[in-house]
Amino acid sequence: MTDMRSEYSKTLIQVGKENPNVVVLGADTTDSLKTSSFEKEFPNRFFNVGIAEANLVTTSAGLAASGKVSFASTYAIFLPGRAVDQIRNNIAYPSPPGKNGLNVKLVVSHGGLTVGPDGGSHQQIEDIAIMRAIPNFRVLIPADTVAVSKLTQLMAREYGPFYMRMARSKTPLIHSDVQEFEIGKAITLRDGSDCTIAACGITVRMALEAAETLQQEGISCRVLDMFSIKPIDNQLLEKTARETGGIVTAEEHNIFGGLGSAVAESVSESYPVPIKRIGAQDMFGESARDNEIPLLLEKHGITSFNMAKKVKEIRSKKL
Repeated sequence: MTDMRSEYSKTLIQVGKENPNVVVLGADTTDSLKTSSFEKEFPNRFFNVGIAEANLVTTSAGLAASGKVSFASTYAIFLPGRAVDQIRNNIAYPSPPGKNGLNVKLVVSHGGLTVGPDGGSHQQIEDIAIMRAIPNFRVLIPADTVAVSKLTQLMAREYGPFYMRMARSKTPLIHSDVQEFEIGKAITLRDGSDCTIAACGITVRMALEAAETLQQEGISCRVLDMFSIKPIDNQLLEKTARETGGIVTAEEHNIFGGLGSAVAESVSESYPVPIKRIGAQDMFGESARDNEIPLLLEKHGITSFNMAKKVKEIRSKKL
């Protein structure tokens, strides 16, 4: 099990050494997100604005307008939760000649339901819907620490606004270090012909477990890591819809506006097939200690068992 925040911190130092224009900002959560390690390496390129998320966004935009590559981080419930106006009007809207938006990377932790005992008020299940609706932003949800590292490096190289959401809990490794990541391109982790599970974040591991269970029952299930929510891989989604005839989506987010909605929108315009969406069932989360988080996920159907069940439901419609 590996920690996304630790990998993010380590990679920030790496890209900071490679590019002297990289700056890091936080909002009084720098110890939790472990970005304070960047301050020790580059004290003049680190800014903690305190509990002031609107200022975090606006300051990062100002630095980007001055030629810096701004990485601004805090908890998902606070970005975008408290600063949508500033994100929209100070990062996404201003566009230098020939460019779209400013060069700001919003990287958050504690996304979804797996936050722990803080409860529904701190469990961010709306951020994908918010951020993918803002023009010029690209939205990423890594499944493991390899993805965190590769995507952080990619964001540092590519101009423009990004939103990347990490999980609080430790995650198993899914990708190898040689795996390549490209914005707008999903990764096929397992091939299959009877149905597809398109997942992101912590649900990718569950999707692989579901596919293994289904294989034992003679059902061939394809698994996609949809780490790029926006832009989404329309080409691969059309291909998988044609080849497997049905898609189950899985995410640690409300079923409205998130990955499931993005997949349904894409497939409905290219090759409509039955789709089942797994995620928070339009309900707020609730307090759950670390050992109780699996029960909370089960309440919302975010389990490998439910993924396998939904695949069978889609197959019954096809048959």
